[in-house]
Amino acid sequence: MTNISSLTQLLRETGAQIRFFDMGRRVQKLSLDLFEKIENQQTPYPTPYLQHAWIALMLWNPKNKEQGVAWFLKLPLDEQGFLVQAVRDDLLNRLLKNAGSILQMEENGEAPEDALKDNPFSFKPDQEKMALFHAYSTLTSSQPASKFYENAQEYFSGQKGFDDWQSLGYQGIADLVVRHEKGSNGKILTKAIPLLPDAPFEVLCTCIESIEPSHDLFEALALRTEQTLERGTASANHIAAITRALSNCRNTPRKFELIGKIIDSDFALDPEVIVAVATRCIDALQEPTVLHRFLEKLAIGKAGQAGFSRILSDLMFMPVLRALILMQFRNEERSEELTQAIGEMFGQNFK
Repeated sequence: MTNISSLTQLLRETGAQIRFFDMGRRVQKLSLDLFEKIENQQTPYPTPYLQHAWIALMLWNPKNKEQGVAWFLKLPLDEQGFLVQAVRDDLLNRLLKNAGSILQMEENGEAPEDALKDNPFSFKPDQEKMALFHAYSTLTSSQPASKFYENAQEYFSGQKGFDDWQSLGYQGIADLVVRHEKGSNGKILTKAIPLLPDAPFEVLCTCIESIEPSHDLFEALALRTEQTLERGTASANHIAAITRALSNCRNTPRKFELIGKIIDSDFALDPEVIVAVATRCIDALQEPTVLHRFLEKLAIGKAGQAGFSRILSDLMFMPVLRALILMQFRNEERSEELTQAIGEMFGQNFK
């Protein structure tokens, strides 16, 4: 044990199955190889959120899949997006002190529940992300979905119409979406999207952001997005939910066009919508024309100067966006409103 110098090395020694998930902007898988590079400062964290890496670590015994544990870690990053090494070392030391507890997973199948107990970097995911994590964890470890899964399948298949949605459990919807490639689930969701009332559709959207939808599922979302924007009567929360659903679709000209239409609409003046774009649509914002329109709308939005500064601080922490945003700040075609917002954030002498 004295030769162990990294978290991934120690975790591999347990003999357990290991999976990492990013829990920040959305719930998504994070490969063990990538995490190893992150913890050894070979690469910055790819999707920081509020200057932290929000990580779920899942371990289970391959001989007894019901024996497992999950740790949720909020790890601070430095100004370049790299994991703070002192934090990694602190976590490693805590795990080494509980080495016997960790290694017992391989020996007797008991989960090392207390190995990171009371550590200062833990966090509790909100209900939405916890449901998606649970859906991914059971699928990854070949465990059954929750008891709410079949009810969600039945509802979204439209067997009894779409009016009785109050009895739906969020966990069931998350299970159905995460298992969208299983059986006929993808077709069920695709056919349901045009017919769903707003409330269950919004919940569905917040789950779809954590998968990569199929072409057919994207087309159904795109059509409903276009119709909703054309009517112009939806709530800001509804448009924000649609934005989240579109955000993890494959990068196509139509996807960028739809995100652009949302940014160009009056809906983007509402904090809920502009935050959904800022926190989820990172790929779209790497397109200079989309980024320019986003910044212009952010500068005049209802979130005000405080919202402008807070959102931009978060986005500029991402290596892929920082240089692009600075280029837009120096764009001679920027509006007076954007120029003023930049001055308020960085000082009037910003160059």
